[in-house]
Amino acid sequence: MSFTLIGFLGILLMFLLMALGIPIALSISLAAICGILYLKGPTVLASAVDSILWHTVNSYTLSVLPLFVLMGYLLMTAGVGSQLFDTFRKWFGNLKGGLGISTVVTSGLFAAACASSVASTSTMSTIAFKEMKKGGFTDLLSSGSIIAGGTLGILIPPSTAFIIYGMMTEQSVGKLLIAGILPGAILVLLFILTIMTFIIFKPEHGPPSEKFSLKEKLQSLNSIIWIIILFVVIIGGMYEGLFTPTEAAAVGAAGALIITAVRRKLTFSNLVSCLADTIKTTGFVFAIIIGAFLFNYFLVITKLPSALSDFFVSVNLSPIGVILLIILMYIILGAVMDSLAMLVITVPLILPTLTSMNIDLIWFGVLVVILQELALISPPFGMNIFILKGVIPEVPIGKAYKGAFLFSIPIFILILLLIAFPSIATILPDLMS
Repeated sequence: MSFTLIGFLGILLMFLLMALGIPIALSISLAAICGILYLKGPTVLASAVDSILWHTVNSYTLSVLPLFVLMGYLLMTAGVGSQLFDTFRKWFGNLKGGLGISTVVTSGLFAAACASSVASTSTMSTIAFKEMKKGGFTDLLSSGSIIAGGTLGILIPPSTAFIIYGMMTEQSVGKLLIAGILPGAILVLLFILTIMTFIIFKPEHGPPSEKFSLKEKLQSLNSIIWIIILFVVIIGGMYEGLFTPTEAAAVGAAGALIITAVRRKLTFSNLVSCLADTIKTTGFVFAIIIGAFLFNYFLVITKLPSALSDFFVSVNLSPIGVILLIILMYIILGAVMDSLAMLVITVPLILPTLTSMNIDLIWFGVLVVILQELALISPPFGMNIFILKGVIPEVPIGKAYKGAFLFSIPIFILILLLIAFPSIATILPDLMS
């Protein structure tokens, strides 16, 4: 049996384990362990496990992850989400579809605070849905706005997806985080345009809400100014070269701690809860990363990534042709599996092909994260859809699916823009100090 065939069988085993309901990290690790054991024996397996565990756990690059996660939990405890929504409701609520616009804008800024699509979707489901329902919004537009807004958590920095991708491809995490800013801002605008266009043809889905005076609007900014300052300090510090990503994460966590304390939400029980949630989330992600590196080692032994690279070169596909095939692969995978698992499984497979064709890995990192966003709202697996349904059980799942489909259109538009104008993703990293 050829090594390449064993590589394919290892991938099939991993998918089979996932289909049986075995946790993602365990499915990836078990498939890798079985493959390495079969090909190289127990001695090499033990050496690989020891080396990968030590390398991963002691990685300075990954130390950024728990700090950003802690920052997110602290700001959630401080009640940032509700204050952001209240502010943008006063600024945009009186427009047609205004509460939907407020939800998307809030999600975009909240993404900069929590670094998680799951946290963003669950928080906005709790905060925004009742307000939209009270304001006469239909379930379709309400759920669609929340589901789509939640995806911004993995594109707008700080983003755990960029941190993991940077670790796996040995790219600058700082540049990847900065690369997500402009595409994230464009996607927020595309979501807003989607709501406004939809309301032009279907005005009954999102009527205007209460109108506020300019004085009330300006006063509402007082409650969010420190969040904006914290975001500017973190991103500006990395952009100007004042901080490494890990130092920026430390500044962010410290800033979030101060904001939570000033708002009198920093009780002992809240702090313990934030630390416990941070440990759980970080442990979950680290387990997947360790499994991914083990699986990557297995794939290297089988030479499957090299074989795929040679195949693409032999059929004379252009780089754009390869990119379109990869996008199709991600669309299919995103409909049936977890977005994080999709990232850690596929990147080692396609990395040699990308390198051989001189495809910019910073640009591709942004593309992959956008495709992860699409996976989060793609039925039947769409994680954000099920999070919304879990928080708000009364929403018909069919309406949530229709809302998700509506907001998948601007994501596809952004993908096309990114292919046509790669500088959307690379201009800010190229200008970094």
